[in-house]
Amino acid sequence: MKGLLSFAGRFWRVFSRPSVHFSLGFLTLGGFLAGVMFWGGFNTALEVTNKEAFCISCHEMKNNPYEELKQTIHFTNRSGVRATCPDCHVPHDWTHKIGRKMQASKEVWGKIFGTIDTREKFLDKRLELATHEWDRLKSNNSLECRNCHSAESMDITRQNPRAAKMHETYLFTGERTCIDCHKGIAHRLPDMKGVEPGWTGTVSAK
Repeated sequence: MKGLLSFAGRFWRVFSRPSVHFSLGFLTLGGFLAGVMFWGGFNTALEVTNKEAFCISCHEMKNNPYEELKQTIHFTNRSGVRATCPDCHVPHDWTHKIGRKMQASKEVWGKIFGTIDTREKFLDKRLELATHEWDRLKSNNSLECRNCHSAESMDITRQNPRAAKMHETYLFTGERTCIDCHKGIAHRLPDMKGVEPGWTGTVSAK
């Protein structure tokens, strides 16, 4: 017991002994509080940039993809459930979300240099931009789609025969993923002239 008290006393002296300016305890507490503030600020910024209001704060998005989304069942439907921009373009789990945010940081350069600052530029690059998203969803097995739509929960007896057959043949077997068949589900398709039917590959930048 005496040894334990002696050890505790030495520990406290080291912990409370002043350094050049501050005690070790003060520096530890200060570091902890600074870490909490940084983490809180980081997560707050992350959530702010993960809102639809942020996505459509630039006219490129508001006047093009968002206007198209407003005409689809993902925006207005009988159930009143609306899919916002982040629901389809940002993964929900933290790890994949950070990766997507880092990837999307390149879009800042597009904004700065006016890559699609006019409707004409947007339409000209539409196939390239859409293909990037299709490839991303293809690579993660349509993760964002599956956040809301579960194949396991599908009651194909309530689907029309064609949809039921397609889901049984391709989705349930894993041969295809959602984005292979639902490319135009929330936005208009690009001009697909010259693209092979059933094509799912990448197009090169112009």
